[in-house]
Amino acid sequence: MDQTSNTEDFIRQLAEHQNRLYGYVYSLVGDHSRAADVVQETNLVLWRKIEEFQSDKPFLPWAFAIARFQVLAHLRDRKRERMLLDASLVETLSAEAEEQASQIDSVREALRLCLQRLEPDHRELIERRYFRSMSVADVAEALNRTVGAVKVALLRVRRQLAGCVQKRLAAES
Repeated sequence: MDQTSNTEDFIRQLAEHQNRLYGYVYSLVGDHSRAADVVQETNLVLWRKIEEFQSDKPFLPWAFAIARFQVLAHLRDRKRERMLLDASLVETLSAEAEEQASQIDSVREALRLCLQRLEPDHRELIERRYFRSMSVADVAEALNRTVGAVKVALLRVRRQLAGCVQKRLAAES
């Protein structure tokens, strides 16, 4: 891969994973302002290490590792302030957050497949409520149903989806 393509792929990966990187850092520092600062520093470090980026390897574990070091550096720099976390707790939380992040892709893929298997009227219900962010009342009005009927239908479809996702994840492991 030439340097331009590698740089473009790096930028695409970095942009695609900003929310997950922010969520990871926020889970470790517990403050939006600090998380934003650490993510900004993490982005700079990632950019400086672009030569180490390998487009054929997963981006997120590499970015999480750098973010973890940035969180630890942030905590060291703030020693005079009241410490909420120490380094060992950050390491523990970090490992747990990284493991959960790796499972998100599996859950997302299982959910995508389960959504495809829904009956069309159930899929429409889910799409209106969660993809278009319609209120239950608006969904009920659009489908000419009562609010109570929509709530019950959503509950049943969510249970169906949860069962389907659990079965798919169990089959994977």
